[in-house]
Amino acid sequence: MSEDTLNDRLRRAAEMARQRAANAGEPTRQEPPKAPNPQTSHTPNPQPFTAPRPVHSAPAAQQPASTASPKSAPSGAPDTAPKIREVYDPSPNVPQVEEFVVEKPRRKNNKWLWILLGVLLVGAGAGLALLFQSTQHNGEIEQLKHEQEQLELANQQLQLSNEYDNLNNEFAQYENQTVLLANDSIVQKYAAAKAQVEKLLQELKEQKSDKSAEQIAALRKEIESLKGILRTYIEQINELKQQNQQLTAENQEVKAQNQQLSQTVENVQGQNRQLNERMTLAEKLNVTGVSLQALNKKGKNEKNVTKAKQLRVSFTVAPNNSTPVGQKVFYLRIINPEGDLLGNSGSFSFEGSSVSCTAMKSIEYTGEEQHDQFYWNVTSTLTPGTYKVELFTDGYRVCSRSFELAKK
Repeated sequence: MSEDTLNDRLRRAAEMARQRAANAGEPTRQEPPKAPNPQTSHTPNPQPFTAPRPVHSAPAAQQPASTASPKSAPSGAPDTAPKIREVYDPSPNVPQVEEFVVEKPRRKNNKWLWILLGVLLVGAGAGLALLFQSTQHNGEIEQLKHEQEQLELANQQLQLSNEYDNLNNEFAQYENQTVLLANDSIVQKYAAAKAQVEKLLQELKEQKSDKSAEQIAALRKEIESLKGILRTYIEQINELKQQNQQLTAENQEVKAQNQQLSQTVENVQGQNRQLNERMTLAEKLNVTGVSLQALNKKGKNEKNVTKAKQLRVSFTVAPNNSTPVGQKVFYLRIINPEGDLLGNSGSFSFEGSSVSCTAMKSIEYTGEEQHDQFYWNVTSTLTPGTYKVELFTDGYRVCSRSFELAKK
């Protein structure tokens, strides 16, 4: 029921009550001023309250049903029921009537509602701000994590690149020793792995987008493979070097043995040469009694060498049991004071050279002492001075003596 309709009903009820009072001969009384509300009054010293006289209420049958027993409002609903206020008159003869006062329902104070709504809005805004900041912070964290991962991947790439350079430097130290290998299959494997590593490094270098952990893992795998090949390569090189060193030591030992054997052979050969020389010397004919004489045309001794027509060389072959008997060829060389060889009767071999001789003669050696001589006809006038006489046989110089021929 609306507020206006209820007021009308209360007003009509009050009018009816006044009419009943008028019909009963009671004067109509004006409504006294309303008593102040003790809950809202701020009067410091209120007047003492005198207990009112009992009020004769109108008959219950004449009161409206809605006002006789108002229903209680539901809990929480505004109280819109009419209030009955007792009106007191100090005159004792005036009957008291009940005055119905309709109080307007109080409006609820919305201030706290607006405050609560503001707090909720502020809280919602703060929550949204916190959510935005949290989302932004999480995005920054993710970005930082991503950048850190990229830095770590770049660092790993740099480390792997340095390891690759070190492997190449180490391989270069052994590269000139590939001749030691029986085959170059391991070198081919190393070259293939090296090409794969260089390909991955070039791809990472030219890559414009972010590096991936899979690429770095593939690069690390290839470098590990390269390390394994290099280790195998170095092991084989070192093993071959050890074998070569062992062979070199054995060769040096063999060389030393050969040198020792060579020295032994040389010593033996020297001893043999000495023995041969001794044997040869033992077999060498010994010539004694060598003489040079100038002869005239009658075959007599000529004291004046300028008049000599012949030169005679006499000698004696001493006996030697070590010399085998048989034909012995003797070669004679006469050199004048000017150093020229007299005559030219051929040549013979001596100490690896061909030597000219003045005369040659074959003698039958019997093993006994025997005397013999050479005769050389003078072809030109001889000059006085020192003449040298040499005799050769069996490849030996058996005699070398000088003689003085004068002019008298």
